[in-house]
Amino acid sequence: MSEKKEALFSKKNKKLLSDPLNLNNPVTIQVLGICSALAVTVQMDNAIVMSVAVLFVMVMGNLIVSLLRNLIPSKIKIIVQLVIVAALVIIVDQVLKAYVYDVSKSLSVFVGLIITNCIIMGRLEAYALGNKPWGSILDGVGNGLGYGLILVVVAFFKELFGSGKLLGFEIFGNSIEQTGLYSIGYEDNGLMLLPPSSLILVAIYIWIQKKRTPSLIDENAN
Repeated sequence: MSEKKEALFSKKNKKLLSDPLNLNNPVTIQVLGICSALAVTVQMDNAIVMSVAVLFVMVMGNLIVSLLRNLIPSKIKIIVQLVIVAALVIIVDQVLKAYVYDVSKSLSVFVGLIITNCIIMGRLEAYALGNKPWGSILDGVGNGLGYGLILVVVAFFKELFGSGKLLGFEIFGNSIEQTGLYSIGYEDNGLMLLPPSSLILVAIYIWIQKKRTPSLIDENAN
């Protein structure tokens, strides 16, 4: 039993979870999924819901493709992958409309665009098609969390400095009643509510990431 448990969480499997959070992050290193990082990060709740949605689709998509990897004809593998992802996205969309309709409405078309998310299609093609289910699940979890990490970090700063709130709660005080920081002249930064600020924040994140991990600079230089 202990050997089986060790195999399930071997060093290789642990890297599938940890690498996408830093050394091989799908957004900051592979530069994938940038569109949603720009579009759905004005508020934390949108970013969190989008992250969970992508995580679900990625994990389930990886699992299903891995289970069917020996049955999918190579000539139609892309079509099969798209059908699987589309079915999962429809499930996510219906669940969001049923339980968090306001968030679903604000995310609008971006949930549907999960179908063509480069991260998901890339992992299905690069990993799930050639590996067993357990490793594919871990790969999906790792990349889903790596993607979600960037969305949540960007949304945190955009909502905080753009509206003085987090998840709808007043952090800097009430701007209308001029309480808290607003009472001493602080004003919300309107730029933080616009897409360009997402690019700036992602760039700052990449800069910090490479400063903390010099090996990333060496790899990119090579």
